[in-house]
This record gives sequence, C-alpha cells and structure tokens, in this order.
Amino acid sequence: MPIGSLNLKRKATELYNDPKHAKIIQWGKLISITGSAQILVQALALVSGILIIRLLPTKEYAFYTLVNTMLGAMGLLADSGVGDGVLSQGGKVWQDSAKLGAVIATGLDLRKKFAIASLLFVLPVLVYMLLHHGASITMTFILSLCLIPSFLVALSSSILEMPPKLHQDILPLQKNQIGLNIGRLALVSLTLFLFPFAYIAISAASLPQIWANLRLRKISAVYARTDQVSDPEIRTEIMKIVRRTVPGAIYFCFSSQITTWLISIFGSTDNLAQVGALGRLAVILNVFTAIFTTLVIPRFARLVNDKRLLLYHFLQIQFCLIILSLSIISIVIIFPHQVLSILGRNYAMLSKEVIIVVIGSCLAMMAGITYNILLSRAWVIHPAIMIGVNITTQVILMLSLNLTKMQSVLWFSVVNSLVTLVLLQLFYFYNIKKQTVESANNGIEIKAD
Repeated sequence: MPIGSLNLKRKATELYNDPKHAKIIQWGKLISITGSAQILVQALALVSGILIIRLLPTKEYAFYTLVNTMLGAMGLLADSGVGDGVLSQGGKVWQDSAKLGAVIATGLDLRKKFAIASLLFVLPVLVYMLLHHGASITMTFILSLCLIPSFLVALSSSILEMPPKLHQDILPLQKNQIGLNIGRLALVSLTLFLFPFAYIAISAASLPQIWANLRLRKISAVYARTDQVSDPEIRTEIMKIVRRTVPGAIYFCFSSQITTWLISIFGSTDNLAQVGALGRLAVILNVFTAIFTTLVIPRFARLVNDKRLLLYHFLQIQFCLIILSLSIISIVIIFPHQVLSILGRNYAMLSKEVIIVVIGSCLAMMAGITYNILLSRAWVIHPAIMIGVNITTQVILMLSLNLTKMQSVLWFSVVNSLVTLVLLQLFYFYNIKKQTVESANNGIEIKAD
C-alpha cells in the first residue's frame, strides 16, 4: 500500500478515536436516525392532514379545527406539569428500573385524576363553540362524544415514552410512531373518501393510538418495572412542580391556541377553517421539536448542576433554534404560493397570512422547547409573572389591533409568542445567576468539564 494511503488511513483512525470527533459522530448518528424517522412520521402526519383539509368541506373542517383545539387544551390541563415532574424525577433515578417504574406509575395515576377535571372543564366550552359556528345539536353531541376517546388514549403516551428517552433508546419509539401514523393515514384514506365528516376524521386519527399505546407499554417495561405502584414521596415532589404549573396550564390551555379562539369569536367559520389549514403547514416544525424533546431535553435533564455547562448548552440550543427558524421563514417568504399549493385552491389566496403563521409557529416552537428545558431542571417560573406579562401584552394588542381582520389576529399571536420566548429566556439566565450565588454562599466551587 502506498505511504500516502497509509498516512491517510492513520489520520482517519486518529480522527475517529479523538473524543471530540467521536462525540460529533455519535450525535450525527443519533440526529440522522431520529431526524429521518421524524421526517417520515411528520410526512405521514402531513399527508393525513392535507387529505383531511382537501376532503372535508370548509364548514366540517372548521368543526374539526375546533375539536382539535379543545383536545390540545384538555391535554395541557390533564398534564398540568405532571409530565415535567416525571421527567425531572426520572432523570434522578433513570438507571434504577424499580425507582423509575415508581415514578412512571405515580405520573400515570396523577394524570388520570387531572383528566377528569379537564374533561368537565373543557367539554362545555366545545359545545358552546360548535353551536356558535352553526353545528346542529346532533352534530355537536357526536363530535363531543368522539372527543372523549381521542383524549383518553392520548393521556399515557408521553409519560410511557420517558424511560426509553432517558436511556436514549430511540429506535423503538420511532418505529412505534411510524406504525401509528401509517395506521392513521390508512384509516383517514379509507373513511373520508366515503364519509367526509369531521367526527369520522377525529375517530380515524385516534383509533391507531390504542395499538401504539400497547406497544409503548412493552417498550417502556424494558427500563421501568411495571409492577410498581404510586409512591407518596414521588407524588409530593411531582406535586411541587404541579402546584406552580397548574395556574399556568389553565391559562396556557387557552392562550396557546389564542389565534383559534380570537378567530372563533371575531371571525367567520371560513376564517376558522383557513387558520386551521395554515396551522397544518407548521406540522413540519414537529420534526425539529421531536428531535429536541427526544434527544436534547432528556440529556439536559441528566446534566450535573454546573453553571458553565448549563449556560453553554442552553446558548448552544438557542443558537440552533434561531438558525433553524430563520431558514424555514426564508423558504416560505421566497416560495409562499408553492407552499400554499399543498393545501389546495380554497386556500391559495393566503400568501401573506402563511408567512405570518410560520413566523408565529417558529417563535412558539422556540418558546415551547425553552419551557421544557426549564422544567427539565425543575425551574418553574411563577405563574403570576408569566400570566401577568402575557395578559398585559394581550390587552395592549387587543387595544391596538383590529381583531376582525385575520392578519391582525395572526400578528397578535406572533407578538404574544415572542414575549413568552423572551420571558422564558430571561428566567433561565436568572436561575443560572441564582445558582451561582447559592453555590458561592455554600462554598461550592463550580468547574466546567
């Protein structure tokens, strides 16, 4: 073999064995596996969503949008910080299957109890909104009935995913999600062509979740023992987070979907369908959200309390999110008509609106990931601060904007998401500074890796 080839091979071996480069290679593999699977998952979800948009009449799609909005609100209320408490406690005992099993059992027990209150709180609001937008009493009853199983089957999935996520066993989760979305696409395709009704679309989307949950329990059981019961001490620790999170959860179950609420109140049924359709385009952002929540946040939860390490990784995450968001927004600005062609001719005139929606969605994605980062360290911003700042912002915007116009409502959402993001970032830096002060007072020396 020529000397040049031997030198090249030796350098390649040294590069591969170098710890820094090995870490880059490892992350590259993880991101490529997770990213490719999530691209497939979200592509299937996008195709299902586009089929629903194209096959449902505008009024039926408006009903579908309302029900999905309520499902999101109920999910937030049923969680109320339980999932974040489970992640925070699970990150401390992730190598002990018995203790991790107790954390999961406690989280599932708490979520079931919150689910009942959530259902009683949100269902009357859905009934009122459906009747307000022209649904008959019979259709309102059927849609409300379809909402309940869709909600119940989605309750346990995020908690059951915690053990494999903490152990970074990602592949089984990805396979399960792919199977789930193939099932949804198949049912949507088979049913909506014959029965283009909102309640059929909701049922077809939720039934495969039952099968996925059964598989998810088997995947979770590898790392967390299923024979464990709810633990009072773990419950107490989770409830510390829940008590500070519940007011925010009640507020955010509505504010997170504020665009839909405002359009429902001030706009027409057609406007509601348009906002729902544009929101479907933002599903591509779920690919990146899934990568962060699957790979980054569980690792962040496992980090030691090292000020420099926590600050470095946080800034690294924020920089990646900014670059990602700017890239997506730029593509939509350059090709708005091509993007809208996915939705069909009923939505082709929304070239300005789609840009505003994508900007707001990117900001909401960044705020959501930042919020999960904070909760992974059990850092919960006081609800009075979060709610107070957001309500003040919303009141100012309501007085400044003409909310009967669709673009004004969309800009309302953009500014609201931006304020939330900045507030969460400032709170993170406050906790880093507070940790430094506490460490100094306790005589602890902090060293970076």
